[in-house]
Amino acid sequence: MIVLFCTGCQNKADKTEFANFKTEEKIQNQNKELALEVFKSIDNNDFEKLGTLFSDDFSLNAPGIQRPWKKTDIFQGVKSFYSSFPDWQHSVIEMIAEGNKVVVKLTCRGTFKSDYKNIPSTGKTVTQDAIHIMTFNNGKVTDWWALEDNLGFQVQLGLELKPTEKVN
Repeated sequence: MIVLFCTGCQNKADKTEFANFKTEEKIQNQNKELALEVFKSIDNNDFEKLGTLFSDDFSLNAPGIQRPWKKTDIFQGVKSFYSSFPDWQHSVIEMIAEGNKVVVKLTCRGTFKSDYKNIPSTGKTVTQDAIHIMTFNNGKVTDWWALEDNLGFQVQLGLELKPTEKVN
């Protein structure tokens, strides 16, 4: 009788653990789909949809920006960037989800059609590799870290990297 009782309790614990695992897996998969929707919305310049994917306290951080971007900042940044690279597309290479975070490894590609930050357009196709880390809460992106190969991107735009000259 004790063996049956212990086995029954173990079975309940296993079932609960499995149910929790399945719930967490479902949320992680939903968050991956939401991350894909973010990039699709950006590529399609669908700011209405994009706005629904961000929480009210959304922030985006990246090396080189002075302060975290809010929703309106990202809309402005996308519009400005896509005016120079109108066919820019995000191609997801890999996604990893754990807890409420999704890591996205991607390659971006587009044609340099119009001047960008005082750099004359070349008409050439450029690429940029990136890693993005998004945090989700209640089906919305709350925090986003973007790590992009900006140096490689700028070299493709025609900028040169050279050492600073020594001053005697």
